[in-house]
Amino acid sequence: MHDDNLGMGEPTDELLAAAFEENRSRLRSVAYRILGSTGEAEDAVQEAWLRLNRSAAERIDNLGGWLTTVVSRICLDQLRSRNTRREDSLDSRPIELPTDEDHGPEQQAVRSDAMGAALMIVLDTLAPPERLAFVLHDLFGVPFDEIGPIIDKSPAASRQLASRARRRVRGGSDQDSGDRDQARQTEVVAAFLDATRNSRFDRLLALLDPDVVLRADGVAVAAAQRFADRGAPRIAAELHGAEAVANALAGTAQAAQVALLDGFAGATWAPNGTPRSVFEITIRDGRIVAIDLFVSPDLVESFEVELLA
Repeated sequence: MHDDNLGMGEPTDELLAAAFEENRSRLRSVAYRILGSTGEAEDAVQEAWLRLNRSAAERIDNLGGWLTTVVSRICLDQLRSRNTRREDSLDSRPIELPTDEDHGPEQQAVRSDAMGAALMIVLDTLAPPERLAFVLHDLFGVPFDEIGPIIDKSPAASRQLASRARRRVRGGSDQDSGDRDQARQTEVVAAFLDATRNSRFDRLLALLDPDVVLRADGVAVAAAQRFADRGAPRIAAELHGAEAVANALAGTAQAAQVALLDGFAGATWAPNGTPRSVFEITIRDGRIVAIDLFVSPDLVESFEVELLA
């Protein structure tokens, strides 16, 4: 981030405007990557300028950081508003790219880092906090302890949101349309839970990709170790291969149920309707290629969980 220091007395209107202009290009770039629309990005930057004028600018020590936070919050509100209105479906909302008349650094960056239509479509599948955490951290290097307050999450939860978004961005083009279909995803997850609960080993192997990976957070691993002497399965931080994963999970997930995790089919254990653990499940070609188990409260709370009957 820029390290503009305005904390050395009250700035004049001209000084404030000049300092803002030094940040405008970067702010437009941040807003465009979050929103995917040059028009909306310009509106977000203009709103940040208005808020700066209404603020006690002399108390701002890091103008670049302050403006990035403000623009990010404005963009987050716009993304959430889109989801609420349901006006911006992938089929109907056009992808806006900079015109040939735009020659600023942010437009050049858009072209150079391949922020084209295909990637924007993948980004549009992310929940707003995921998208913002991914864009700010992976594309602009904003640390998670600064991203957390913007999205009302802890740094750990913000890190997990960015990680989840990163996996989807990298793997989104590999999934066929059937795997993106929510109903099909739900069927696969339901079959997986049934096979897991009832120790149907052969069925589990059929549902799991041969190279499936099971990842568990530190809390889940520690809990599994504590209860291993009671017959609970030993779950490592990471397991590879269908047989290893099936052996670790067979007979578990007795109280888990199918749920939507940020709009994607997964599973959760939610006593009295409160999620205590979540299984993020990645499906490709009708098979499960990754299972991520989260028990840490910070990470569980980073998901938007919708229980399914």
